[in-house]
Amino acid sequence: MAVNLTGKRVLVTQADDYMGPQAIEDFRAAGAEVIADRTDLTEPGAAAHVVADAGPLDILIANLAAPNHYGVAVADVDDEIWASVFDIMVHPLHRLVRAVAPGMIAREQGKVIVFGSATPLRGMARLAAYTAARGAQAAYVRAVGVELARNNIQVNLIAQNFVESDVYYPESMQENPKFQANLKRDVPLGRLARAEEDVALALFLASNDSDFFVGQVIPFAGGWVS
Repeated sequence: MAVNLTGKRVLVTQADDYMGPQAIEDFRAAGAEVIADRTDLTEPGAAAHVVADAGPLDILIANLAAPNHYGVAVADVDDEIWASVFDIMVHPLHRLVRAVAPGMIAREQGKVIVFGSATPLRGMARLAAYTAARGAQAAYVRAVGVELARNNIQVNLIAQNFVESDVYYPESMQENPKFQANLKRDVPLGRLARAEEDVALALFLASNDSDFFVGQVIPFAGGWVS
């Protein structure tokens, strides 16, 4: 059954990156009014301004992506690299939730969906900073999900990997024979997920059919984790 979000107001952050373009397209197709935001959320006051300008929101799509610095040994992860992934993916998440929570609490309903990562669910060498930041997102969602559930607000995270996106899997990478071989070796399904498959899960989490999902970190990685 198709998800109907007619009348729902949705904010999508980092609209041009990661899962933003597909989320905007598919949520609009489901009838939602989508506010596509492109603000740099690393500034401390930016998230609050974005939420205030958006007006009342039914759904927050926290779409936050940063370079993963893959291949950097832990001894070479300097303070700038470490801080940058938290500045892009962790601090804005809290600021966004902090800003939308009062309105959702007042209305006794709301959805927060985070496009996260499966990397904290399976150890990967030379990916310390990115994994730590994504792990912080997951821990935050578990805690806040339990807290806000009492106000009929569902907060959940899609722990994804091997999903088509220009940020992490650009076309040039997908065409690389070495990457194709690694994909078939590491992912039981042997392929990348299409962006619309990922957003279909987000649409479900945005619907009333997902009201019993609370603080969940849901793997979406083709069997890479389960």
